[in-house]
Amino acid sequence: MFNKWKLTGAAIAVAIAGAAQANPYEPYEGTTLVVNFPAHPHYDAAIAVLDQFTEETGIEVEVDQLQYLRMRERQTLELTKDEGDYDLIAYVVFSKADYVYADQLENLAKYFMNPALADPDYDQSDLISGYVQNIGVAGGAKGYLPGQLGSAFGVPFGSETSVLAYRRDIFEKHGLEAPETYDDLLELACQIPELEPGMGGMASRAASGHQASHAFLLHLAPLGGRVFDDAWNPIINNEAGVAAANALKTIVDCGPEGGTTFGPAEAAAAAFRQGQAAMFMDSIAFAATFEDPTQSTVAGNVGYAMHPMGVRRASQTGGFGLAIPSNAQNKEAAFLLLQWLTSKEGDLAVAMEGGNPSRFSTYQNAELNAKFPYSATFGEALEFADPDWRPIIPVWGGINADIGTTLSQVLTEDLDPQEALDGVAERARATMEEAGYYTWADAE
Repeated sequence: MFNKWKLTGAAIAVAIAGAAQANPYEPYEGTTLVVNFPAHPHYDAAIAVLDQFTEETGIEVEVDQLQYLRMRERQTLELTKDEGDYDLIAYVVFSKADYVYADQLENLAKYFMNPALADPDYDQSDLISGYVQNIGVAGGAKGYLPGQLGSAFGVPFGSETSVLAYRRDIFEKHGLEAPETYDDLLELACQIPELEPGMGGMASRAASGHQASHAFLLHLAPLGGRVFDDAWNPIINNEAGVAAANALKTIVDCGPEGGTTFGPAEAAAAAFRQGQAAMFMDSIAFAATFEDPTQSTVAGNVGYAMHPMGVRRASQTGGFGLAIPSNAQNKEAAFLLLQWLTSKEGDLAVAMEGGNPSRFSTYQNAELNAKFPYSATFGEALEFADPDWRPIIPVWGGINADIGTTLSQVLTEDLDPQEALDGVAERARATMEEAGYYTWADAE
């Protein structure tokens, strides 16, 4: 499909032998990389800086940018070929389990071990740890978290966490403070419609399926819950799970009209942008649209705060990462692009174009915070980013869909939360049993 220059084994040997040469990109000059990116504001920002990469390295980049679901379908096809068309892909976090389990992503260790490729100033310790754990690492605890035998198959790029956006002008008008706890949050969610008739308290995802599940999980972790315990027993239906379901129902009941249909997240974000709600708690990715006067009627009147405290602080981790497909044709040059985009310099360049940083130092950058004042709050929130707020396992897709469909019944049909979650737990156990998660326990 694409004409590509392929590095020979002899050229690799020359590259390694010449690691100390002045230009580490020289062996790859003339390569054309084909990358697959999602249609997403972060990747729009990344595309804006690719000319800088080509100017510095001599490596050309062709971008195939697709809407997320089409991107996932295309990757499913491409990654199964003997020789794929993509040299570098962006993948959403919950695809990590599928791709790693199917041996479709390169283990990045050998690239970071190669002195001709690895930039000694890359500074891995500066990458936000929760993002690395959530998006990049597999093979450790539970199979998808870090551990002594874990390894990196991707690097976070376009990562997200959850924060609370609120109408600063409305809060000041009524002498309100940004909620610090879940008790405060739920009280305000239902108080605001009384203070401002016609305005919902908080806009939230809630549509049946993935959106309702995401919204529920957003509250489950800070309220002390998990979907499974460490032995893979479903505990989603315990006291914390019921509290999370009730919290979501309160938020939707006191939210803007039509809230049970909000999804994808842009629908809820749009309600906040158009002044239909006083609060919105979700990904940092939406902040730029809130501040854009061409899209938002509330631009200049939005404050930002950390995800409120429940039993613990636990904001979501999600978004995208970069990985090299196992069947890529230009793996070494692809690594150089991955490394450049996620370096300190690359991360800052993308962030200045409106992207989401993946490094602590970027969030601390004075120039970035002057341009996007909300970045400072986001940097503080990342201290509590929870890499295990949802399980990243191959069977998660079906369980996630069941959670969302069932929670929608809680929101729209007044299904009892305990009864709803008991059903989810029972069906999840059956799924896990069939997938072999209790094999070793049953053998004891």
